[in-house]
Amino acid sequence: MLSLERLRILHAIDAYGSVSAAADVLHVTTSAISQQMGKLERETGQQLLAKNGRGVRLTDAGRLLSGHADRILSMVELAHSDLEAHRGAPVGTLAIGAFPTAARGLFPRVLAALRDEHPQLRPYLEEMEPQEAVPRLMRGDIDLAVVLDWYNKPLPLPDGLAKAELLDDVADVAVPSGHPLAGREWCDLEDFAGDDWIGWPPGEFCHEWLVFTLRGKGLEPRIAHAAEEHHTQLALVAAGLGVAITPRLGRGPVPEGVSIVPVRHTMRRHVYAAWRADADRRPSIRAAVEALRRAGAER
Repeated sequence: MLSLERLRILHAIDAYGSVSAAADVLHVTTSAISQQMGKLERETGQQLLAKNGRGVRLTDAGRLLSGHADRILSMVELAHSDLEAHRGAPVGTLAIGAFPTAARGLFPRVLAALRDEHPQLRPYLEEMEPQEAVPRLMRGDIDLAVVLDWYNKPLPLPDGLAKAELLDDVADVAVPSGHPLAGREWCDLEDFAGDDWIGWPPGEFCHEWLVFTLRGKGLEPRIAHAAEEHHTQLALVAAGLGVAITPRLGRGPVPEGVSIVPVRHTMRRHVYAAWRADADRRPSIRAAVEALRRAGAER
């Protein structure tokens, strides 16, 4: 009989492209991955991995079995969902990925509510950006993802996912207190034609959005510095190193030396929860989404 855990490892190697990447995702060592793949090859009587330079690639037999593993893991998820639904109560572990400001602005209330209302449920939260969360959700590494897109740049979701809208989050512009626009009732993005920007690292969805939006206003963005965390961005703004987009969700106290200016044509982020459609009946998913909706309405 084929081992489900070894099939999961093979599928992860196929999905992530290397043994080391699969090991990172599955939180095991590369030697453990190699040992399990050796056992799987003996179980199947087939060579599943072949050397490819310094790495490995799946053989034809490996790709064939990985395709079956994808369907098998989906069926296991569906069985888990049906059993949990039959029991009728949120129980067990629920792995959640959320972008940092949602983790900070929503999840303290959400996790506390789930602990009090569903003591047999064990939610586990991990911060991750949408471009990481969506593939991990599709591959079954997490059960629920809280992701975002912008009013003018949707985040494409693959087939096979369900989603629920949680809230709209308004974003303002943070400027140094000595900036000419500090204290204004509102501003337009075009007012910052001569400013440097504090943005997100290249490759992140929000970095792409910032470049796309500024160019849409006829501005060629001068991104002087990049930081993942909004608190770091605000610290750089306070030092007079540029201006930054700052969403209101999870913002917290604004540091000394920073002024917040609303934008006349409101910039909004759409925040929503996503999960695999084959897990739709799981009470734990439904409980977490309901808690997220309440937290979104209360902020």
